[in-house]
This record gives sequence, C-alpha cells and structure tokens, in this order.
Amino acid sequence: MELYLDSADLNEIEGAFELGFIKGLTTTPTFMHRHGVTDIDGLILKLADIVPILQIEALGKTAEEIVAEAHRQLEMGLDKNKTVFKIPISIEGVKACKLLRDEDIMVNVHLIYTLQQAYMALEAGANYVCPLVGRLQDQGHDALDVVGQIVDAVETFGYDSKVMFSSVRNPEHVRNALNLGVHVCTVPWKIIKMLTENAFTTIGTDQFFEHTRMMTVRVKEILGSKNPVVSIDESLTSALVKMTESGFGCVSVVDNGKLVGAFTDGDLRRLVEKEGNEAINKKMGELSYNPPITISGEKLLNEASALFHEKQVDNIIVLNDDEVVGILDIQDLN
Repeated sequence: MELYLDSADLNEIEGAFELGFIKGLTTTPTFMHRHGVTDIDGLILKLADIVPILQIEALGKTAEEIVAEAHRQLEMGLDKNKTVFKIPISIEGVKACKLLRDEDIMVNVHLIYTLQQAYMALEAGANYVCPLVGRLQDQGHDALDVVGQIVDAVETFGYDSKVMFSSVRNPEHVRNALNLGVHVCTVPWKIIKMLTENAFTTIGTDQFFEHTRMMTVRVKEILGSKNPVVSIDESLTSALVKMTESGFGCVSVVDNGKLVGAFTDGDLRRLVEKEGNEAINKKMGELSYNPPITISGEKLLNEASALFHEKQVDNIIVLNDDEVVGILDIQDLN
C-alpha cells in the first residue's frame, strides 16, 4: 500500500517528505484556503519541486472546462509524469477523465461515496478512485464496506486503477486500509506521526536508554557542581546552611581534608529530639559518625544503583581517591 501525505501546509510537507518513502502528496482547495494560501499556482509549482507525485484539483463545470484547467496547469511547467489531476465524481467529471486519459494524463476521480460512483470512474479509466471514509462514517454509513466493495470490483474485473483510501481521521483508519487491501492511503501528517507510537514501545525504548546509560556512564559524569563539605571545626549551623544551599539531604564531614563521616537531615532530627535547642551550638567534631557510604567517581551508574539498594540510603559521597568531590543523590540516577 502506497502512503501519501494529505496536506497543503508547506512546512509539514517539507518535514514529511524528509522521511524519504512517502510516495506522493494530495491537496485540495479547501486545505489551501484553510492555510491562507493566496497564490495557488505559485504553491503548486513549489510543491511539484518537493514531492515525487503531486495530486491537485482540476475544477470545471463541464468536461471541457476541466480538461482546459488541467492543460493550463501543465503549461505552467508541471511534469505530466509526476502530476495527477483530481476530479470530483460527476457525469462531466468522468467524461473529462476519459478525455484526459486518452492523452495519457493521470487522473484521480474523488469525492466518491458509493460503489456506483466508483464504477463510473473505473470505466472512465481513472488512475485513482478515491472514496472518503471519514466523511462517509460521519453520515452514518458503513464506509469500510463500501471501500471493500470497490477493491473487490477492481480485482474481480481487472481494472487498471488504484483505490485510494482518504479522509483518514485516526490511525485505526490506516489499519482498516491495510486490511481492505487498498492500493493507496492518503493521510494527514499528524496521523502519520502517530503510526509509530505505542505506549509499550515508549516504555521499552526508555528502558533500553536507561539501562544503556546505567552500564556506560560513570558516576563522575553526572555529578553536579555543588559539593557541600564541612570541617570538624565548623559549627552545626554552618553544616545546615551548606546542606540547605546545596539542596542535598546531607553534607560531607572532613578532618584535614580526610572524610570522617556524613551528616544528614535525619541525623539532625534525631540530635534535636535528644538534646533540644542546645544541639545547634555544637561543633561538627563533637558529633559521632557511622562509617560513611562512598563510591569512586570512576564507578558505573549500575554499581551506584546497587549500592543505593544495598545500603537503603538516599545519598552517597563520591570520592576521587581520598578527596571528596561530590554527593550522589538517588534521584540523579533517574
């Protein structure tokens, strides 16, 4: 099934065709009006330079007017082998289709809502027969059944025409088109972008990136610039200020540059509960510390994750040899 873009927005057209496999573009006067186009011919010529196949409207009240409009547009410089003229289904429309096909000019007979309309377009030799699924469904009709009947007619009677599934409103319509065996589906850009989306795919992809990160990134590579360190000679008040400024729940405590422990917000609560307001006047050297939990900045993140899990802590002090170079928060792994 060939994939076409259905649009008149130059920016999204340029972006969509960067995919490299969209076969062509369908557009309408309605799209152009919606996007404020004032120079229709200018836009058509610009689009013809961007897309492999351009399908544009050839309007007229009589077959002769339709044919004349197609000729006028070709004379602007359009390539006959890359241009398809869209003609709304009618008696004059199918007559114009036959006249243009006799000149080997490509035609899409569209705005089709019934098998009978499609049959007339097929008999006229239309390259494309284009039912509007979304609009049919809006009217309460079984649009998919109609499309299926058109596909069956093409296959049963051997018409050399492609059925184009149009008026696509959601990704499910693209699945319907594939299941029905249509030859072409023309789709708005916002729907095309949804065709690769699935919540489980997103979850799986995110996991791949995260697991790769955990196995390849070192602790030192994700450390921030803040490194709250206090000497044993400093006051508890100084430690609290540095803890607050850094945004961490702990500070590293050193003696002549050598790590002796970590003081956490949990330690503060327990100290105040035990000693009351007097605790705030203590020096850091007056406190006792458990052996600090540390990790080398050269370690990979998966090792840091295992250490967080094993020790059940929120912060780990990061060392470069014996030098305190930072604090790793468990949230940094996310």
